[in-house]
Amino acid sequence: MAEIVIAAGSNLGNRQQLIRGAGRFLEKISEQSIEKSSIWESEPIGPAEYPFLNSIAIIETSLKPVELLTELKKFEQASGRSPTSVRWGPRLLDLDIIAWDNLVIQEENLIIPHPEYKNRLFVLLPLQELRPYWTDPEDGNGIESMITEAPQMRIYKTSEDW
Repeated sequence: MAEIVIAAGSNLGNRQQLIRGAGRFLEKISEQSIEKSSIWESEPIGPAEYPFLNSIAIIETSLKPVELLTELKKFEQASGRSPTSVRWGPRLLDLDIIAWDNLVIQEENLIIPHPEYKNRLFVLLPLQELRPYWTDPEDGNGIESMITEAPQMRIYKTSEDW
């Protein structure tokens, strides 16, 4: 069974409720108990105007990567996300596969590790909570150096949970 890192983010609607709903969904598709980081609030990147709530979950599943991606996209749409939303734009819910064990996957619709995760403190800081000794499967860089090298942004840990 594979260990998968999933990022969850929301900047529209009831953000905390949407993150909690994502947690319940991930618990249903995981074959083991999931691990969830704290919820962090960060400034938006790109054309989005409102702050995001972000978190990381680690699940285990026997689904294939493309099958999991399909399930995540279905859940995003069931949660109200438009399938044609603008890249880096506002969204009710965003679920991304960040990593899949130590696999490196380069397919047309799926790249693992996620191509932008090293540039996103809202992924790296929650990931560090759960996996303080994380290393990138492609280049072996540790989480501490990735955090140091990532573009700086306004981000803080909230007291909210999911």
